[in-house]
Amino acid sequence: MGLNILANRLDKGFYMYQAELEEAALRVLRSGWYINGKEVKSFEAEFASYTKAKYCVGLASGLDALWISFRLLNIGAGDEVIVQANAYIACVMGITMNGATPVFVEPDEYFNLDIAKIEAAITPKTKAILVVHLYGQASNMPEIMIIAKKHNLYVVEDCAQAHGAYFGKTMCGNFGDIGCFSFYPSKNLGAFGDAGAIITNDEDLAEQFRVFRNYGSEKRYYNKVVGTNSRLDELQAALLRIRLKHLDELNDERKKLCDYYLTHLVNPLIELPKIAANAGAVWHQFVIRVKERAKLIKYLEHNGIGSIIHYPIPPHLSEAYAFLGHEKGSFPITEEYADTVLSLPLYNGMGLDEIEYVVKAINEYGA
Repeated sequence: MGLNILANRLDKGFYMYQAELEEAALRVLRSGWYINGKEVKSFEAEFASYTKAKYCVGLASGLDALWISFRLLNIGAGDEVIVQANAYIACVMGITMNGATPVFVEPDEYFNLDIAKIEAAITPKTKAILVVHLYGQASNMPEIMIIAKKHNLYVVEDCAQAHGAYFGKTMCGNFGDIGCFSFYPSKNLGAFGDAGAIITNDEDLAEQFRVFRNYGSEKRYYNKVVGTNSRLDELQAALLRIRLKHLDELNDERKKLCDYYLTHLVNPLIELPKIAANAGAVWHQFVIRVKERAKLIKYLEHNGIGSIIHYPIPPHLSEAYAFLGHEKGSFPITEEYADTVLSLPLYNGMGLDEIEYVVKAINEYGA
């Protein structure tokens, strides 16, 4: 009988640092202070230091990081934001929640925004570019920043899958005006519930985020603006501080697992992911491409191996965005990716026996 391997597991990541995590949780529970306290301030300082940004502001989720970013950049109705068409739908929601219009651009061979196609999508209404470092690989930010500066555009980086990823010597989130992070439990830096943050090098923007996240209030009952409730809580902040201490080793472990996939998967029916020059990858997902995907999924399931499709329906074809008027065939590269991508099992704590089993099964597929 073969092994039973899930596409993702979170329990193993907990057990790796169980004592530290439990001590941090108890410290918060016993403190009597659960919102906007020492743990949040400490995490913000530590995450800013880790990312080499000047400021970090904790928020309730990655989606909040996105939509609040566009709100504070005054991007709304009548404005356009360029975004890659194969991104997760939350990226698009961050734009449309403010009344702005997403302008989709096809991805390149690395699943990231195709830089050669950006300028053709710019109009007089374009106000920003949303760059998504998809699957944990850094986009070519220096080239994107040249285009943004030429056209006087804001740049927001979605780093939800790229905690600790570099392009060249600069960490993702530091190139644009704002870097947005999700700490959803499955992320490389995952909390134990919903959590998010932004980083920025703009002091005024950071202060606006602090006010906006807390009902638009600088001090209690004195409201400067109509804000929202989007606070990173003390418990999640304390747990994230533990995970952050170990993030580099967690990312190194994922890299070793993916190096094994890259060097040992030899089935010609499988297209392996590519890494761009100067781009760091922290391997949030290991995404292959395969033509008869349903057949491979069924074969893997038969062998006790889980997999996930990231993502089966591109935003422009989702029911939620039917009002944008895009039809099937509008973005053929994106649609081909949606029909062929498959994420293989990958998680911290994954054993050598497990990855060897996955590789052996895939190499025998179709033989």
